[in-house]
Amino acid sequence: MSEQAPDVLVIVGGSVAAVKAPAVLRRLRERGAHVRVIATRAALSFTTELALSTAAAGLVGTDEHWFEARPDALHLHSAKVDAAVVVGATADLLAGAAHGHAGSLALATLLSVRAPVLWVPAMNEAMWTHPAVQANAAQLRGWGHAFLGPAMGAFGTQGEGSGLGRMSEPEDIARAVLALLPRTGIAQPGGVTPPSPALCDLAGRQVVVSAGPTREYLDPVRFISNPSSGKMGFAVAEAARDRGAQVTLVTGPVNLPDPAGLKVVRIESALELRDAVVAAAQTADLVVMTAAVADYRAAAPSGEKQAKVAGDVTIHLTPNPDILAELGRDKGRRVLVGFAMETHAGVERAAGKAQRKNADFILLNYPTREGTAFGGDNNQVTLVRPDGRHEDWPRLSKREVAEQLLTEAVRLLPPTP
Repeated sequence: MSEQAPDVLVIVGGSVAAVKAPAVLRRLRERGAHVRVIATRAALSFTTELALSTAAAGLVGTDEHWFEARPDALHLHSAKVDAAVVVGATADLLAGAAHGHAGSLALATLLSVRAPVLWVPAMNEAMWTHPAVQANAAQLRGWGHAFLGPAMGAFGTQGEGSGLGRMSEPEDIARAVLALLPRTGIAQPGGVTPPSPALCDLAGRQVVVSAGPTREYLDPVRFISNPSSGKMGFAVAEAARDRGAQVTLVTGPVNLPDPAGLKVVRIESALELRDAVVAAAQTADLVVMTAAVADYRAAAPSGEKQAKVAGDVTIHLTPNPDILAELGRDKGRRVLVGFAMETHAGVERAAGKAQRKNADFILLNYPTREGTAFGGDNNQVTLVRPDGRHEDWPRLSKREVAEQLLTEAVRLLPPTP
């Protein structure tokens, strides 16, 4: 990183959100950065070279300037920066970068950057949630690239209404870019991938996440459980890690490897989960309970395998502790997030659950909806607050649900001392 003003490359994509790019450039300069700017051909349909050049106090790189006579290659020169941000990132730019294309100045420069890269997507909800776009975003995250947004809000296109896909605001973009500067370099394809620099809005925070099912043994070989895969909780834990948090993941039996860069505690029963989560939560800033905890356990589990008998069998069950409620009773300044699964009257029940258990909000999902059942890679949830206010989120990858969850939680965290 530069000893003086950091150099930041701003690539402007061909989205209607490109009209906000000059504001991003000004916010970065106000915070002490030296900015360079590249505009795609499509971006100049929404903003102008003059507006970008004035805001950047410098020339704008375009495809037309790429092969002008000069002593060095423009894409290599532009890539020598401390951080890069793609403002108004389109599906086309994401696809080109994820597949190593270099047919434009913007894409060739991204291939040459060896500093942290932040993507700020802007597109309609249908495009952002398409599996191809999500796969490209996942590829870039795997290489250590960071993402900010997209946010919920109104789209610029008439008749599109609102949804997930709106570009983040210039002030938030500038803050996120500068948060990347202490870190150096990104992983290269095929290399060892360090934790993503991401947004760093959880830097210095302690986060506890529970995941997976619990097993309540009736005897040494039989148990009560559920088909939770743990994917949602693992996604939250990995997203929190990538945003700078120190994460403790408490997980029941799942077929997922331990994520790198965080503490993993493996448990089986609800009682073990309770003990591990309550202990870790003592120093936590945020607790996210995604685990599918069995409501009941055997009152007197047998120490020996019980033989099969003819006729009906009665099993005496006793309630398991309500871990979310226990955390809520001794909440302190922690932010507390729960999950709820309902088949009907979901919002009312989730709001009541948030009230009773002193949770800041609940993410509600419906296991009977297509594409959101146990074990899948996607989820469709409704964020429900204790007062009944709620927001229906579209069907997203579980990583995207995790990112949105954390963005909501960060807003509720008290300032660090």
